[in-house]
Amino acid sequence: MDRLPGWLRRHLAALRAVAVLTVLLGLLYPLVTTGIAQVLFNHQANGSIVRAGGKDVGSALIGQSFTDADGNAVKKYFQSRPSAAGAGYDPTSTGASNLGPEDIVDTLPHGADKGRQSLLTQVCARSKAAGELEGVSGARPYCTPDGVGAVLKVLPDRAVSVNQPCPAAPFIPTYQGLKVECAKPGEDYAAGRTIPVRGNAGTPAVPADAVTASGSGLDPHISVAYAELQAPRVARERGLDRAEVDRLIRAHTSGRALGFMGESAVNVLELNLALDRS
Repeated sequence: MDRLPGWLRRHLAALRAVAVLTVLLGLLYPLVTTGIAQVLFNHQANGSIVRAGGKDVGSALIGQSFTDADGNAVKKYFQSRPSAAGAGYDPTSTGASNLGPEDIVDTLPHGADKGRQSLLTQVCARSKAAGELEGVSGARPYCTPDGVGAVLKVLPDRAVSVNQPCPAAPFIPTYQGLKVECAKPGEDYAAGRTIPVRGNAGTPAVPADAVTASGSGLDPHISVAYAELQAPRVARERGLDRAEVDRLIRAHTSGRALGFMGESAVNVLELNLALDRS
């Protein structure tokens, strides 16, 4: 070996190091950590799979929708919060919508362009739908009664409710002496000043987690407030006593992490399965 050129000895040493590290880190370390996880945290390591009726029905870590084939809420089940992960709760597309609080103007459908709802209109539409489902007001600040963002584009001679395509009736008839018009799809209103209108809606009856997606898009939990809002409907649809539904909500509510981080939350899948067993 001493007779080998220096450059060759260095290459052989590097190859030996790669081989040793490959065995240690690419083979032994994964086997050891996997083995420890299977022994100590078997349920969590295998995805926290939830079974019912002898089959896998979901994961306690990943949310899912409780809707029919047309996307309508199945009324006997508690509903999850919205998801922006793919078509909804897709682990391969986990993520938020990346839309922020300044995203308030819709792109209206026009021709082949299907348009795009702003974050504000998404929130307004979800709040309206949740209010109708639960029998409460879905009104929110900066939302129109028909469930879109209450936003004007103010031009020198008129104001336009840019999220209400014609022939919709604008949510207010005038603004600072200017007549408010419905929006004409395809028309450019970029020159106008953007004015969100708060309206007179008070504190929303529909909680925030009912109208906004989580950062991951996979959150399996809802707030206690959202669960309590849904409880009367679920009790009515199942013919259960409200006290029994409230008991199940409490039984599937987890407290704050470490006792002080975050808020208490309700696992929707586990709660719905408990209802099916009751």
